[in-house]
Amino acid sequence: MIDGRKIRVLIVDDSASVRQALKDILDADPEIEVIATASDPWVAAERLRREIPDVITLDIEMPRMDGISFLDKLMRQHPLPVVVCSSLVGEGSQTALAALEHGAVEIIEKPRGGSPREWKESSIHICDAVRAAARTRRPARLAAGSDVGQLAAPRTRAPTITRPPAPTRSATPTRPLTPSGPAARTQPPFTAAQRARPGHTPSSTPVRGSEPRLETARGSAKLSTSAVLPVARGAMLETTEKVIAIGASTGGTEALLAILRALPVDSPGIVVVQHMPERFTGQFAARLDSLCAISVKQASTGDSVLRGQALIAPGNHHLLLKRSGARYYVEVTDGPLVNRHRPSVDVLFRSTARYAGANAVGVILTGMGDDGARGMLEMKQSGAHTVAQDEASCVVFGMPAEAIKRGGVDRVLPLERIAPEVLTRTR
Repeated sequence: MIDGRKIRVLIVDDSASVRQALKDILDADPEIEVIATASDPWVAAERLRREIPDVITLDIEMPRMDGISFLDKLMRQHPLPVVVCSSLVGEGSQTALAALEHGAVEIIEKPRGGSPREWKESSIHICDAVRAAARTRRPARLAAGSDVGQLAAPRTRAPTITRPPAPTRSATPTRPLTPSGPAARTQPPFTAAQRARPGHTPSSTPVRGSEPRLETARGSAKLSTSAVLPVARGAMLETTEKVIAIGASTGGTEALLAILRALPVDSPGIVVVQHMPERFTGQFAARLDSLCAISVKQASTGDSVLRGQALIAPGNHHLLLKRSGARYYVEVTDGPLVNRHRPSVDVLFRSTARYAGANAVGVILTGMGDDGARGMLEMKQSGAHTVAQDEASCVVFGMPAEAIKRGGVDRVLPLERIAPEVLTRTR
């Protein structure tokens, strides 16, 4: 809700079936209403002459004008919160990620109805993305009837995205977070084939059946972290090696870039959960890898946590930090939505509290909701140093605010001061 009224949404997609599916999903949410649908940006511009929505859902590939071109014009002339709704995969997912650089606040996949579970989870993600977009910081609202016709001015191609050259990396090979000695040779029993499968869970099975539930304001139950990982009885003692755990949601893609870009090649190993659809996290990791001095990759089960490397949770899978002897590694697992998310920041933070304890630094960034708030408190209680992004630099001050409210945050800092703080605390 916004000021006691429903969130008004304009759907822009060239597929009639997708428009109807999105309308059905959004209209079923008591906090959201679809005020109009449009088959392409030209029709959308005409709709904007009559009524200005709170949020636009936008397809990327459409006739007459592509979504990136329309988004670029919209952000320059009349900024509104935009959620990109895409089915692009592979190389095409780079185009969808480019939308974030042009001002979109979220990327979601088009509705999937392969099974009742998929449809329900898809509906949750779509409604949550629209709700988060409506709460983002943005300029004063555009009045209906303003000069929106120029949004549909002809353009033959999408704008070229220019990026700075990738920084030069050190020739020194990345090394595992492990001291020398017999303990360093202790390895989990994963085969090469198992490590290559993101969803493989050889050493743990999510708890099903009697899953803990938390009632939401909208009346639907959401699962707590215990649905994937029970509460730990104790944490690891402090060692010389450190781990950085980061959680982010709406607005987090650019916040993560700002932090990771500021880290040197010898920084401690990093594990990251960014709420993002399954088809886009691989390309997102590749984009970060091309722009940062450290290396960045999408995580797979059994990956060692290495100095100078960040591991990004694959979309639609939880990411857990584990430890075998002196070696940190990650496990990628399926399981239910936790706090309405998979991957869940709370799952990563709880596993970090359990297996790293005082050896970790936790960072919670911009995003709506409370995912990560409980886990950050657990990290602090286990001896970790915890940092939250401040309200002024957040796109949505939701997750950090909840973590602060629960008493799980040691320091609240603007985005540009988080990387120096992390480095100071891991020396």
